[in-house]
Parts: sequence; C-alpha cells; structure tokens
Amino acid sequence: MARDKMERISEERRNFLKLTGAGGFTAAMVAGAGGMLWSSEAVAQTAREEREREEAAEHTMTLATAYVLGASRSYPIMQLDLKENIQNATNGKVYVKLAPGGQLGAGGALVQAVQAGTIQCAQHSLSNFAPFASAADLINMPYFCGSNQRFTNLVTSEAWKSEVHPKIETAGFKALFYINIDPRVVAVRKGGDAVITPADMAGIKFRVPGSKMLQQYYRMVGANPTPVAWGETPSAIKQGVADALDPSVGALFVFGFKDILSHVTFTQAVPDSQVYSMNLEWFNSLSSDVQEGIEFAGELTAHQNLAKVPSARAYAMAELVKAGVEFHSLTEDQLAEWQAAGGYQRSEWDEFKVELAGSMDVFARLEEAAGTMGRYYVHDA
Repeated sequence: MARDKMERISEERRNFLKLTGAGGFTAAMVAGAGGMLWSSEAVAQTAREEREREEAAEHTMTLATAYVLGASRSYPIMQLDLKENIQNATNGKVYVKLAPGGQLGAGGALVQAVQAGTIQCAQHSLSNFAPFASAADLINMPYFCGSNQRFTNLVTSEAWKSEVHPKIETAGFKALFYINIDPRVVAVRKGGDAVITPADMAGIKFRVPGSKMLQQYYRMVGANPTPVAWGETPSAIKQGVADALDPSVGALFVFGFKDILSHVTFTQAVPDSQVYSMNLEWFNSLSSDVQEGIEFAGELTAHQNLAKVPSARAYAMAELVKAGVEFHSLTEDQLAEWQAAGGYQRSEWDEFKVELAGSMDVFARLEEAAGTMGRYYVHDA
C-alpha cells in the first residue's frame, strides 16, 4: 500500500515537472487542482486542451492571486472557476493564464501590477483599494457591513457602483466582482480564555493590521491594539507578543494558525473581503462582446462564490476543531453589546464617515444600501 502511494506521488511529481518544464505552468496547475497528475494520459489531455485554448485565443489575460489553487476548499477565492468562466463566456477569445500562490506578489504589490498594466487581473483585499478610492475602506467600519449579507448588499448596490466605482476607475482599475469570504472573528491563542463580551477583551494584546479604523475599534471594545505585520503574526501569537487576532475562519486555516489557537468567536464586526480587479485601459481596449463576456463571467463566479461560503467555512471549522479549537456563536443580545461598544452608529466614527464617503449624505445612502436586501443571498455564520 505504502509503495503504491509512493509510486503515485513520484508519478505526479514527474508529470508536474514535465508540464512546467515545457512551459505549461497553467496546465500543470489545472491538472494538479483536478487531481489528474497521477495519470499521464489525463495530464497529456489537459496540456493539449490548454495549448489549444491559448493558441486559439485573441487575448491572453494573466490572473494573479496570493492563494494556491486548492485554497478554495476553505477560502473560496474561486480562481479556477473564474479562469474557466472567462474562457467560456468569451467563446474562447480570452485565454486566462494563472499565477496563483503569490508568484507575482500579494496584496498591494498585485494592485500596483494591475494599475501599471504588468498583469491584466488580480485578486486582493478590498482594503487595498483604499489608497485609490478611500470609500472602499468603509468596509472596515465596525458593524456597517460586517455580516456576509450586508457586505454583499452593499458592494452589489447601485449606490456603491455610482459612488465608489468611478473613483476606482479614475485610478485605472475596473472592479470585476467582489469575493465574500466570511466576517473576521476574534481568535485567541492557546492558553487564553474565550472572548464572549467586550468585557472579556480587557488587557488582551490584539494583533491589528495598519488600519486606523480597526485599531480604533479594538480600543473601543476594550483591547490593547498591537500592530503586527501579517508575515510576523504566527510567531507573534506563538510567543505571546499578541494574544488574539481577527482574520476569518478560512484565513486562519489557510495560513496555518490551527495549532496555536484555543477559542474563536463570531463577532461579525468587519468582513474579510476580496475583489478581482482588472487594468481598465486593457479592458477598454477589448471589443464589446469580449467585455460583456468577461463581465458575465464575473457574475457567474460571484454566484459560485456565494454558494461556496458555508461549505468552505464548515471545512475550515472542522479542521480547526480537530486541532482543539472551540467555536462560539453569539446571540443577538450579545452581538448588540459589541455593536453598542464599538459600532459605526457611535459619534467616534463620524470623522471617518465624512473622510471616506465624502459627506454624511453619501454615507447614509451607502448605509441604506447595506441594509437593503439585493438580488444575491449569502449564508451568515
């Protein structure tokens, strides 16, 4: 049995190296994600299909992400689906070349590459748009759109498209579609106690990113905000430099935190959200039928993403539970306590509302959009 497994792994490695050595990296990724690397016949067929598609296409679109292809099992980034949908919805006129797993960078580096036209499309956090369109940073305002449904209502609304998209486009981007992952959580390191109410946050050194809003929020709910770069966060949690952090459950699993946490609480304050952006000049250079195909592919993939959210969460939770992590869902009264302590309705946030939305009237329009059920349903934790 062990020998068969070793032979299969060896075959998969040989086939992967054969494909990448022949310049077929995307074909190797597609075959690997489909579990076909063990079969030389399947690998050959995949390579042939990819080569034929690329040769027949009028345009090649490099699509870069920070995540490996298998990540969608627990973090529904949907990059393979988007590739397939774009190729099919454009009738093969666009071939999508994948650059997953941070090959071309992550976060801000991918935003800059899209803006410069070095690549045509990338996935990155919505917060990465903030330097180009400050209103995008409104998603980090606590309880404004923290639940999956409020976030989806907001970014698919006419108010968001009319207020935020023009600013994004002025900076040279086209937002193709938004990825719903799940709300950020309160995740406590091993040895720590469960956090159920804001009172439980007293004295906790809470790892925060550079966001001024998140730092203010965790201060308002009683924690001691501790800025730590993302790459240094696992060691900071292990060593006790920080006691807790706030990615989504899927991100906690993907980035390897499962063995260093004790408790995770669903506070639903802020979304862990992503976007696929494209270089606007490149998109505008395409014929109208190709543009429509790409936009339709974005809509198709958005539907697939929303459907995938609960199963991705369930997988990540199951893996974390195996590692001994305990999960805590809050009642409506408990959630109301968190919102009362740090939510966007408080006057401390008025300065951010005016700065990011442009005026209190625009903010009120976006607030109404977040609270109005649109055409898309998504499951909430």
